Amino acid sequence: MPDHDPHIPVLLQPLLRLCSPIQGVWLDGTFGNGGYTRGLLAEGADKVIGVDRDPLVFRMAADWAGEYGDRLDLREGQFSRLDEIAGEPLDGVTLDLGVSSMQIDTPERGFSFQKDGPLDMRMSADGVSADDLVNDAEEAHLANILYLYGEERASRRIAKAVVAARPVKTTLELAEIISKCLPRQKPGQSHPATRSFQALRIAVNDEYGELYQGLMAAERALKPGGLLAVVTFHSVEDRMVKRFMQLRSGGGGNANRYAPVIETDAPAFKIINKKPVGADEEELAANPRSRSAMLRVARRTEAEAGEIDPGELGMPMLRGRA
Repeated sequence: MPDHDPHIPVLLQPLLRLCSPIQGVWLDGTFGNGGYTRGLLAEGADKVIGVDRDPLVFRMAADWAGEYGDRLDLREGQFSRLDEIAGEPLDGVTLDLGVSSMQIDTPERGFSFQKDGPLDMRMSADGVSADDLVNDAEEAHLANILYLYGEERASRRIAKAVVAARPVKTTLELAEIISKCLPRQKPGQSHPATRSFQALRIAVNDEYGELYQGLMAAERALKPGGLLAVVTFHSVEDRMVKRFMQLRSGGGGNANRYAPVIETDAPAFKIINKKPVGADEEELAANPRSRSAMLRVARRTEAEAGEIDPGELGMPMLRGRA
């Protein structure tokens, strides 16, 4: 997880360009440092509802939020319930997935393997922590988390080493255990603990479940003509967003041409950019976090909101006991 300026929102300019003109009521479902929210307000949004599950972000925004008066409405909550939180039809929804720089840069939150801190990783103060998973989960369950959520091929070896080392209490202690299970890091390669820490963070915060529910909530909340803009940071997230937009725009297709035609709902979205937008050289130089970021945008149609099975999005399904 590279160091970067915490105040630089990823792919903001491409997002504003693809969603232009910005108008009406928008919801920023991952408020964080407020970068998207301020960009939307500057470009002409009448109001932005800023939502985040982390109460700390609103305390940090206290110094500047008042400048926007009634145009900025901050609400604590999870974006999986964004339609309920908004309570009104929306002209746009933005989601910047993953962990924020503010969380990474605070050792006490336990997200970083480069700074020592407790094994927490909760984006809110509630629920199961990374400490609970690392020290209490069955070995097989821990291995499944690392493999499904982190795509870590050495998941079984790492899980066995972690269980043998219990109790594990700090981020650097866990990172060291993981590093000993993998080949030595070469120059230019990511840290050996990257995938495992990603997997634990996703499990602790139910990030894939949140994404699935958030996409469905956005479909319910958006007005006809409203825009959904999602920035992802790794392949599983991007696959889920891509499949959602494909299927909800009527582009899912059949498994083979001889199979019976599958009846589908009327298209609920029209895809704006069929290929995801990444960062250009200028943004990459200014903000290393943008290296893996991908932006997808779709426009809501007049069709009624529907339902879709999470398995159709390629959402990893964790099974087994904790």
